[in-house]
Amino acid sequence: MPTRGIPSCRPRHSLPRRSFPIAQGIPCRGNARQPRFFMHADSSTNARLYDRNFLLAMASQTSFVVANTLMAHYARWIEFLGGNILQVGWIMGGGAVLGLVLRPWMGQGINRLGPRITWLIGYAVFAIGTFGNLLLGDLGLGIYMLRSCLVLGAAIVFTSSLTYITRVAPPQRQTEAIGILGSGGFIGMLLGPVLGDLILSSAERTYGDFVVLFVAAGLGSLIPAVLVCLMKTPRHRDKESSVRLVDFLQTTVRYWPGSVVLVNIAFGVCMTVPFVFLASYVDQDNLRIPGLSIIGLFFWCYAGWGMVVRVSLRRLPERWGRRKVLLTGMLFMSSGMFCFWLVDAAHPAMIAIPALLTGTGHGLMFHTMMSLTVASFPAPVRGTGSALALMTLDMGTIIGAPVLGQIAESAGFPLMFTVIGGFSFLAAALFAYASVPLWQQQAQSRRELEKVPAAAPVQLAAEESAA
Repeated sequence: MPTRGIPSCRPRHSLPRRSFPIAQGIPCRGNARQPRFFMHADSSTNARLYDRNFLLAMASQTSFVVANTLMAHYARWIEFLGGNILQVGWIMGGGAVLGLVLRPWMGQGINRLGPRITWLIGYAVFAIGTFGNLLLGDLGLGIYMLRSCLVLGAAIVFTSSLTYITRVAPPQRQTEAIGILGSGGFIGMLLGPVLGDLILSSAERTYGDFVVLFVAAGLGSLIPAVLVCLMKTPRHRDKESSVRLVDFLQTTVRYWPGSVVLVNIAFGVCMTVPFVFLASYVDQDNLRIPGLSIIGLFFWCYAGWGMVVRVSLRRLPERWGRRKVLLTGMLFMSSGMFCFWLVDAAHPAMIAIPALLTGTGHGLMFHTMMSLTVASFPAPVRGTGSALALMTLDMGTIIGAPVLGQIAESAGFPLMFTVIGGFSFLAAALFAYASVPLWQQQAQSRRELEKVPAAAPVQLAAEESAA
Protein backbone atom coordinates (compact mmCIF):
# COMPACT_ATOMS: atom_id res chain seq x y z
CA MET A 1 0.00 0.00 0.00
CA PRO A 2 1.61 3.29 -1.05
CA THR A 3 2.03 6.05 1.47
CA ARG A 4 -0.87 8.47 1.48
CA GLY A 5 -0.21 11.57 -0.61
CA ILE A 6 2.55 9.93 -2.63
CA PRO A 7 1.51 8.26 -5.87
CA SER A 8 2.63 4.68 -6.33
CA CYS A 9 4.63 3.55 -9.34
CA ARG A 10 2.84 1.19 -11.66
CA PRO A 11 4.41 -1.33 -14.03
CA ARG A 12 5.57 0.05 -17.33
CA HIS A 13 2.81 -1.45 -19.42
CA SER A 14 0.07 0.16 -17.33
CA LEU A 15 1.40 3.72 -17.45
CA PRO A 16 -0.84 6.18 -19.31
CA ARG A 17 0.74 8.14 -22.12
CA ARG A 18 0.92 11.44 -20.21
CA SER A 19 2.43 9.96 -17.06
CA PHE A 20 6.02 10.01 -18.26
CA PRO A 21 6.82 13.70 -17.72
CA ILE A 22 4.44 14.18 -14.79
CA ALA A 23 5.90 11.39 -12.72
CA GLN A 24 9.45 12.66 -12.80
CA GLY A 25 10.57 13.75 -9.39
CA ILE A 26 7.87 11.76 -7.49
CA PRO A 27 9.42 9.16 -5.17
CA CYS A 28 8.32 5.55 -5.61
CA ARG A 29 7.16 3.38 -2.75
CA GLY A 30 6.64 -0.34 -2.66
CA ASN A 31 8.12 -3.02 -4.81
CA ALA A 32 6.77 -1.78 -8.14
CA ARG A 33 9.54 -1.47 -10.70
CA GLN A 34 10.17 2.03 -11.95
CA PRO A 35 9.90 2.47 -15.75
CA ARG A 36 13.11 2.62 -17.72
CA PHE A 37 12.29 6.11 -19.03
CA PHE A 38 12.12 7.43 -15.45
CA MET A 39 15.39 5.89 -14.35
CA HIS A 40 17.33 7.40 -17.26
CA ALA A 41 15.80 10.82 -16.78
CA ASP A 42 16.07 10.85 -12.98
CA SER A 43 19.63 9.65 -12.98
CA SER A 44 20.67 12.70 -14.98
CA THR A 45 18.54 15.26 -13.18
CA ASN A 46 21.51 16.75 -11.33
CA ALA A 47 24.02 16.16 -14.12
CA ARG A 48 26.03 19.00 -15.58
CA LEU A 49 24.80 20.54 -18.82
CA TYR A 50 27.87 22.44 -20.01
CA ASP A 51 30.34 19.57 -20.09
CA ARG A 52 32.87 18.53 -22.74
CA ASN A 53 30.18 16.69 -24.70
CA PHE A 54 27.94 19.76 -24.92
CA LEU A 55 30.85 21.96 -26.01
CA LEU A 56 31.65 19.51 -28.81
CA ALA A 57 28.02 19.55 -29.93
CA MET A 58 27.93 23.35 -29.81
CA ALA A 59 31.15 23.70 -31.83
CA SER A 60 29.98 21.18 -34.41
CA GLN A 61 26.59 22.83 -34.80
CA THR A 62 28.02 26.34 -35.08
CA SER A 63 30.50 25.33 -37.76
CA PHE A 64 27.78 23.66 -39.79
CA VAL A 65 25.37 26.58 -39.55
CA VAL A 66 28.03 28.88 -40.99
CA ALA A 67 28.43 26.42 -43.89
CA ASN A 68 24.68 26.15 -44.36
CA THR A 69 24.15 29.92 -44.45
CA LEU A 70 26.87 30.20 -47.09
CA MET A 71 24.37 28.44 -49.32
CA ALA A 72 22.07 31.46 -48.97
CA HIS A 73 23.96 32.59 -52.09
CA TYR A 74 22.97 29.49 -54.07
CA ALA A 75 20.59 31.56 -56.22
CA ARG A 76 23.62 33.44 -57.57
CA TRP A 77 25.13 30.11 -58.64
CA ILE A 78 21.94 29.26 -60.55
CA GLU A 79 22.05 32.64 -62.28
CA PHE A 80 25.76 32.16 -63.07
CA LEU A 81 24.83 28.93 -64.88
CA GLY A 82 22.31 30.85 -66.98
CA GLY A 83 19.16 30.53 -64.90
CA ASN A 84 16.42 33.13 -64.44
CA ILE A 85 14.19 33.99 -61.48
CA LEU A 86 11.64 31.32 -62.42
CA GLN A 87 14.32 28.62 -62.49
CA VAL A 88 15.71 29.87 -59.19
CA GLY A 89 12.27 29.38 -57.65
CA TRP A 90 11.82 25.88 -59.06
CA ILE A 91 15.29 24.66 -58.04
CA MET A 92 15.20 26.18 -54.55
CA GLY A 93 11.60 25.15 -53.90
CA GLY A 94 12.03 21.61 -55.20
CA GLY A 95 14.80 20.90 -52.74
CA ALA A 96 12.76 22.25 -49.83
CA VAL A 97 9.80 20.07 -50.71
CA LEU A 98 11.95 16.94 -50.75
CA GLY A 99 13.28 17.74 -47.28
CA LEU A 100 9.74 18.14 -46.01
CA VAL A 101 8.45 14.92 -47.60
CA LEU A 102 11.29 12.81 -46.22
CA ARG A 103 11.13 14.11 -42.65
CA PRO A 104 8.92 11.25 -41.35
CA TRP A 105 11.53 8.70 -42.44
CA MET A 106 14.26 10.86 -40.85
CA GLY A 107 12.54 10.63 -37.49
CA GLN A 108 12.08 6.88 -37.71
CA GLY A 109 15.68 6.45 -38.87
CA ILE A 110 16.94 8.42 -35.87
CA ASN A 111 14.93 6.19 -33.55
CA ARG A 112 16.50 3.10 -35.13
CA LEU A 113 20.12 4.19 -35.70
CA GLY A 114 20.51 6.81 -32.99
CA PRO A 115 20.94 10.59 -33.47
CA ARG A 116 24.76 10.52 -33.42
CA ILE A 117 24.96 8.23 -36.46
CA THR A 118 22.27 10.08 -38.42
CA TRP A 119 23.97 13.38 -37.53
CA LEU A 120 27.07 12.10 -39.35
CA ILE A 121 24.93 10.91 -42.26
CA GLY A 122 23.46 14.42 -42.55
CA TYR A 123 26.93 15.96 -42.77
CA ALA A 124 27.88 13.46 -45.49
CA VAL A 125 24.76 14.20 -47.56
CA PHE A 126 25.35 17.95 -47.28
CA ALA A 127 29.00 17.55 -48.30
CA ILE A 128 27.93 15.59 -51.40
CA GLY A 129 25.57 18.45 -52.26
CA THR A 130 28.29 21.09 -51.96
CA PHE A 131 31.23 19.37 -53.67
CA GLY A 132 28.94 17.89 -56.34
CA ASN A 133 28.15 21.37 -57.62
CA LEU A 134 31.77 21.68 -58.77
CA LEU A 135 30.97 19.10 -61.46
CA LEU A 136 28.02 21.02 -62.90
CA GLY A 137 28.10 22.96 -66.13
CA ASP A 138 24.41 23.54 -66.84
CA LEU A 139 20.95 23.55 -65.28
CA GLY A 140 20.08 19.94 -65.95
CA LEU A 141 18.73 17.30 -63.60
CA GLY A 142 21.98 17.30 -61.64
CA ILE A 143 21.45 20.70 -60.04
CA TYR A 144 17.99 19.68 -58.80
CA MET A 145 19.46 16.57 -57.20
CA LEU A 146 22.36 18.41 -55.59
CA ARG A 147 20.14 21.19 -54.26
CA SER A 148 17.96 18.48 -52.73
CA CYS A 149 21.08 17.00 -51.10
CA LEU A 150 21.85 20.37 -49.50
CA VAL A 151 18.36 20.76 -48.07
CA LEU A 152 18.05 17.11 -47.07
CA GLY A 153 21.47 17.05 -45.42
CA ALA A 154 20.69 20.17 -43.38
CA ALA A 155 17.32 18.71 -42.37
CA ILE A 156 18.96 15.49 -41.14
CA VAL A 157 21.61 17.46 -39.22
CA PHE A 158 19.14 19.74 -37.44
CA THR A 159 16.70 16.93 -36.63
CA SER A 160 19.49 14.72 -35.30
CA SER A 161 21.09 17.46 -33.22
CA LEU A 162 17.74 18.39 -31.68
CA THR A 163 17.08 14.75 -30.79
CA TYR A 164 20.59 14.23 -29.47
CA ILE A 165 20.60 17.21 -27.14
CA THR A 166 17.21 16.32 -25.63
CA ARG A 167 18.53 12.84 -24.84
CA VAL A 168 21.78 13.84 -23.15
CA ALA A 169 20.71 17.04 -21.34
CA PRO A 170 19.29 16.92 -17.79
CA PRO A 171 15.46 16.80 -18.08
CA GLN A 172 14.88 20.08 -16.23
CA ARG A 173 17.36 21.90 -18.51
CA GLN A 174 16.40 20.55 -21.92
CA THR A 175 14.86 23.84 -23.06
CA GLU A 176 18.01 25.70 -22.04
CA ALA A 177 20.14 23.10 -23.84
CA ILE A 178 18.14 23.48 -27.07
CA GLY A 179 18.38 27.26 -26.79
CA ILE A 180 22.13 27.43 -26.28
CA LEU A 181 22.80 24.85 -28.98
CA GLY A 182 20.49 26.82 -31.28
CA SER A 183 22.43 30.01 -30.64
CA GLY A 184 24.84 28.60 -33.19
CA GLY A 185 22.15 29.48 -35.73
CA PHE A 186 22.46 33.14 -34.79
CA ILE A 187 26.24 32.94 -35.14
CA GLY A 188 25.72 31.44 -38.58
CA MET A 189 23.42 34.29 -39.59
CA LEU A 190 26.09 36.76 -38.47
CA LEU A 191 29.00 35.07 -40.26
CA GLY A 192 27.73 32.95 -43.16
CA PRO A 193 26.00 35.56 -45.37
CA VAL A 194 28.79 38.10 -44.79
CA LEU A 195 31.47 35.54 -45.64
CA GLY A 196 29.56 34.63 -48.80
CA ASP A 197 29.40 38.30 -49.78
CA LEU A 198 33.17 38.56 -49.40
CA ILE A 199 33.77 35.47 -51.53
CA LEU A 200 31.39 36.68 -54.26
CA SER A 201 32.24 40.38 -54.00
CA SER A 202 33.67 40.67 -57.53
CA ALA A 203 31.67 42.75 -59.96
CA GLU A 204 32.11 39.96 -62.53
CA ARG A 205 31.86 36.65 -60.71
CA THR A 206 33.96 33.80 -62.06
CA TYR A 207 33.77 30.04 -61.73
CA GLY A 208 36.71 30.24 -59.32
CA ASP A 209 34.67 32.39 -56.92
CA PHE A 210 32.03 29.66 -56.67
CA VAL A 211 34.68 26.97 -56.23
CA VAL A 212 35.84 28.81 -53.10
CA LEU A 213 32.24 29.14 -51.92
CA PHE A 214 31.42 25.43 -52.28
CA VAL A 215 34.75 24.23 -50.89
CA ALA A 216 34.26 26.45 -47.83
CA ALA A 217 30.73 25.10 -47.32
CA GLY A 218 31.86 21.51 -47.87
CA LEU A 219 34.70 21.77 -45.35
CA GLY A 220 32.25 23.41 -42.97
CA SER A 221 30.29 20.16 -42.96
CA LEU A 222 33.21 17.70 -42.84
CA ILE A 223 35.24 19.32 -40.06
CA PRO A 224 32.36 19.29 -37.51
CA ALA A 225 31.79 15.61 -38.35
CA VAL A 226 35.07 14.89 -36.55
CA LEU A 227 33.68 16.60 -33.45
CA VAL A 228 30.53 14.47 -33.55
CA CYS A 229 32.70 11.35 -33.63
CA LEU A 230 34.22 12.46 -30.30
CA MET A 231 30.81 12.84 -28.63
CA LYS A 232 29.27 10.17 -26.41
CA THR A 233 26.43 7.99 -27.65
CA PRO A 234 23.01 8.55 -25.98
CA ARG A 235 21.59 5.62 -24.06
CA HIS A 236 18.12 5.56 -25.59
CA ARG A 237 17.99 3.70 -28.88
CA ASP A 238 15.32 1.46 -30.36
CA LYS A 239 17.05 -1.04 -32.66
CA GLU A 240 13.69 -2.57 -33.56
CA SER A 241 12.11 0.72 -34.59
CA SER A 242 10.40 0.62 -37.96
CA VAL A 243 11.00 3.17 -40.70
CA ARG A 244 7.52 2.79 -42.21
CA LEU A 245 5.41 5.90 -42.68
CA VAL A 246 2.47 4.30 -40.89
CA ASP A 247 4.60 3.91 -37.76
CA PHE A 248 5.56 7.57 -37.89
CA LEU A 249 1.88 8.51 -38.10
CA GLN A 250 0.90 6.16 -35.26
CA THR A 251 3.67 7.47 -33.00
CA THR A 252 2.77 11.07 -33.83
CA VAL A 253 -0.92 10.52 -33.05
CA ARG A 254 -0.13 8.69 -29.82
CA TYR A 255 2.19 11.41 -28.49
CA TRP A 256 0.60 14.40 -30.25
CA PRO A 257 2.08 17.55 -28.61
CA GLY A 258 -1.06 19.66 -28.97
CA SER A 259 -1.51 23.32 -29.85
CA VAL A 260 2.21 24.06 -29.99
CA VAL A 261 2.14 22.57 -33.51
CA LEU A 262 0.22 25.66 -34.68
CA VAL A 263 2.95 27.82 -33.18
CA ASN A 264 5.57 25.88 -35.17
CA ILE A 265 3.65 26.59 -38.38
CA ALA A 266 3.27 30.29 -37.52
CA PHE A 267 7.00 30.54 -36.82
CA GLY A 268 7.71 28.99 -40.22
CA VAL A 269 5.49 31.60 -41.85
CA CYS A 270 7.38 34.37 -40.05
CA MET A 271 10.72 32.99 -41.27
CA THR A 272 9.73 33.79 -44.85
CA VAL A 273 10.55 37.44 -44.10
CA PRO A 274 14.30 37.20 -43.36
CA PHE A 275 15.03 34.17 -45.54
CA VAL A 276 12.74 34.59 -48.57
CA PHE A 277 11.40 38.11 -49.07
CA LEU A 278 13.86 40.46 -47.36
CA ALA A 279 16.17 40.99 -50.35
CA SER A 280 13.27 41.61 -52.74
CA TYR A 281 11.67 43.98 -50.22
CA VAL A 282 14.89 46.03 -49.91
CA ASP A 283 15.31 46.26 -53.70
CA GLN A 284 11.69 47.07 -54.60
CA ASP A 285 11.27 49.69 -51.87
CA ASN A 286 14.67 51.18 -52.78
CA LEU A 287 16.02 51.09 -49.23
CA ARG A 288 19.52 52.53 -49.26
CA ILE A 289 22.00 53.83 -46.69
CA PRO A 290 25.28 55.12 -48.17
CA GLY A 291 28.19 52.94 -47.13
CA LEU A 292 26.00 50.41 -45.28
CA SER A 293 24.21 47.27 -46.37
CA ILE A 294 20.52 47.28 -45.39
CA ILE A 295 20.43 43.49 -45.35
CA GLY A 296 23.59 43.43 -43.25
CA LEU A 297 22.04 45.95 -40.82
CA PHE A 298 18.91 43.82 -40.53
CA PHE A 299 20.76 40.59 -39.80
CA TRP A 300 23.21 42.14 -37.37
CA CYS A 301 20.28 43.50 -35.39
CA TYR A 302 18.12 40.38 -35.83
CA ALA A 303 20.74 37.71 -35.18
CA GLY A 304 23.06 39.66 -32.90
CA TRP A 305 20.34 40.81 -30.54
CA GLY A 306 18.53 37.46 -30.81
CA MET A 307 21.68 35.70 -29.60
CA VAL A 308 22.00 38.11 -26.67
CA VAL A 309 18.39 37.42 -25.69
CA ARG A 310 18.82 33.65 -26.06
CA VAL A 311 21.97 33.45 -23.92
CA SER A 312 21.07 35.99 -21.25
CA LEU A 313 17.57 34.53 -20.71
CA ARG A 314 18.55 30.88 -21.11
CA ARG A 315 17.14 29.92 -17.69
CA LEU A 316 13.93 31.91 -18.04
CA PRO A 317 11.80 28.98 -19.34
CA GLU A 318 12.84 26.94 -16.30
CA ARG A 319 11.89 29.71 -13.87
CA TRP A 320 8.88 31.24 -15.60
CA GLY A 321 7.53 28.36 -17.67
CA ARG A 322 8.06 27.48 -21.32
CA ARG A 323 4.57 28.40 -22.47
CA LYS A 324 4.74 31.90 -21.00
CA VAL A 325 8.14 32.52 -22.57
CA LEU A 326 6.87 31.22 -25.91
CA LEU A 327 3.81 33.48 -25.81
CA THR A 328 5.98 36.48 -25.00
CA GLY A 329 8.19 35.68 -27.98
CA MET A 330 5.16 35.40 -30.27
CA LEU A 331 3.98 38.85 -29.21
CA PHE A 332 7.41 40.30 -30.01
CA MET A 333 7.44 38.53 -33.37
CA SER A 334 3.96 39.80 -34.27
CA SER A 335 4.81 43.35 -33.20
CA GLY A 336 7.98 43.28 -35.30
CA MET A 337 6.01 42.38 -38.42
CA PHE A 338 3.64 45.30 -37.92
CA CYS A 339 6.62 47.65 -37.39
CA PHE A 340 7.74 47.15 -41.00
CA TRP A 341 5.16 49.86 -41.71
CA LEU A 342 7.68 52.31 -40.20
CA VAL A 343 10.24 51.58 -42.91
CA ASP A 344 10.31 53.43 -46.23
CA ALA A 345 12.84 54.92 -48.64
CA ALA A 346 12.98 58.11 -46.57
CA HIS A 347 13.66 56.22 -43.31
CA PRO A 348 15.62 53.07 -44.26
CA ALA A 349 17.42 52.88 -40.89
CA MET A 350 14.06 52.23 -39.24
CA ILE A 351 14.43 48.62 -40.40
CA ALA A 352 16.44 48.13 -37.21
CA ILE A 353 13.19 48.34 -35.19
CA PRO A 354 11.41 45.33 -36.74
CA ALA A 355 14.79 43.52 -36.82
CA LEU A 356 15.27 43.93 -33.08
CA LEU A 357 11.68 42.97 -32.26
CA THR A 358 11.59 39.90 -34.49
CA GLY A 359 15.09 38.94 -33.30
CA THR A 360 13.78 39.05 -29.73
CA GLY A 361 10.85 36.89 -30.78
CA HIS A 362 13.15 34.35 -32.44
CA GLY A 363 15.42 34.31 -29.39
CA LEU A 364 12.47 33.43 -27.12
CA MET A 365 10.42 31.20 -29.43
CA PHE A 366 12.52 28.61 -31.20
CA HIS A 367 13.94 26.61 -28.31
CA THR A 368 10.76 26.78 -26.23
CA MET A 369 8.47 25.56 -29.01
CA MET A 370 10.94 22.82 -29.98
CA SER A 371 11.20 21.70 -26.37
CA LEU A 372 7.42 21.64 -25.90
CA THR A 373 6.94 19.66 -29.11
CA VAL A 374 9.62 17.07 -28.38
CA ALA A 375 8.84 16.70 -24.65
CA SER A 376 5.66 14.70 -25.21
CA PHE A 377 7.63 11.93 -26.97
CA PRO A 378 9.48 9.36 -24.80
CA ALA A 379 13.23 9.18 -25.37
CA PRO A 380 13.27 6.04 -27.60
CA VAL A 381 10.97 7.74 -30.15
CA ARG A 382 12.18 11.30 -29.70
CA GLY A 383 13.51 11.33 -33.24
CA THR A 384 9.90 11.25 -34.40
CA GLY A 385 9.13 14.24 -32.19
CA SER A 386 12.09 16.20 -33.56
CA ALA A 387 11.05 15.40 -37.13
CA LEU A 388 7.48 16.53 -36.43
CA ALA A 389 8.69 19.80 -34.85
CA LEU A 390 10.87 20.78 -37.80
CA MET A 391 8.45 19.41 -40.39
CA THR A 392 5.63 21.66 -39.19
CA LEU A 393 8.01 24.63 -39.18
CA ASP A 394 8.95 23.85 -42.80
CA MET A 395 5.28 23.56 -43.71
CA GLY A 396 4.73 27.14 -42.61
CA THR A 397 7.59 28.36 -44.78
CA ILE A 398 6.89 26.25 -47.88
CA ILE A 399 3.11 26.77 -47.91
CA GLY A 400 3.29 30.38 -46.76
CA ALA A 401 5.91 31.61 -49.22
CA PRO A 402 3.87 31.38 -52.46
CA VAL A 403 0.74 32.77 -50.81
CA LEU A 404 2.60 35.67 -49.26
CA GLY A 405 4.49 36.28 -52.49
CA GLN A 406 1.21 36.66 -54.32
CA ILE A 407 0.02 39.15 -51.69
CA ALA A 408 3.23 41.17 -51.98
CA GLU A 409 3.02 41.14 -55.79
CA SER A 410 -0.60 42.27 -55.96
CA ALA A 411 -1.04 44.46 -52.86
CA GLY A 412 2.47 45.38 -51.73
CA PHE A 413 4.83 44.36 -48.96
CA PRO A 414 3.11 46.35 -46.16
CA LEU A 415 -0.01 44.22 -46.48
CA MET A 416 2.11 41.06 -46.58
CA PHE A 417 3.81 42.00 -43.30
CA THR A 418 0.40 42.75 -41.79
CA VAL A 419 -0.92 39.33 -42.80
CA ILE A 420 2.11 37.60 -41.27
CA GLY A 421 1.82 39.60 -38.05
CA GLY A 422 -1.90 38.92 -37.85
CA PHE A 423 -1.46 35.18 -38.38
CA SER A 424 1.25 35.03 -35.72
CA PHE A 425 -0.94 36.95 -33.26
CA LEU A 426 -3.90 34.66 -33.97
CA ALA A 427 -1.74 31.59 -33.35
CA ALA A 428 -0.57 33.13 -30.07
CA ALA A 429 -4.16 33.74 -28.98
CA LEU A 430 -5.21 30.16 -29.75
CA PHE A 431 -2.13 28.79 -27.99
CA ALA A 432 -2.85 30.91 -24.91
CA TYR A 433 -6.47 29.72 -24.87
CA ALA A 434 -5.34 26.09 -25.03
CA SER A 435 -2.84 26.70 -22.20
CA VAL A 436 -5.37 28.09 -19.70
CA PRO A 437 -6.63 24.67 -18.48
CA LEU A 438 -3.04 23.50 -18.01
CA TRP A 439 -2.14 26.59 -15.98
CA GLN A 440 -5.22 26.02 -13.84
CA GLN A 441 -4.18 22.39 -13.31
CA GLN A 442 -0.69 23.46 -12.29
CA ALA A 443 -2.09 25.97 -9.81
CA GLN A 444 -4.30 23.26 -8.32
CA SER A 445 -1.30 20.90 -8.07
CA ARG A 446 0.68 23.53 -6.16
CA ARG A 447 -2.16 24.03 -3.71
CA GLU A 448 -2.38 20.29 -3.11
CA LEU A 449 1.37 20.01 -2.58
CA GLU A 450 1.22 22.70 0.10
CA LYS A 451 -1.15 20.42 2.01
CA VAL A 452 1.23 17.43 1.78
CA PRO A 453 4.70 18.64 2.90
CA ALA A 454 6.16 15.13 2.81
CA ALA A 455 5.64 14.70 -0.90
CA ALA A 456 8.41 15.58 -3.28
CA PRO A 457 7.74 18.52 -5.60
CA VAL A 458 6.15 17.63 -8.91
CA GLN A 459 7.98 18.78 -12.01
CA LEU A 460 5.28 21.16 -13.16
CA ALA A 461 7.35 22.47 -16.02
CA ALA A 462 7.40 19.04 -17.59
CA GLU A 463 3.60 18.96 -17.64
CA GLU A 464 3.48 21.92 -20.03
CA SER A 465 3.77 19.62 -23.03
CA ALA A 466 0.43 18.01 -22.28
CA ALA A 467 -1.87 20.63 -23.80
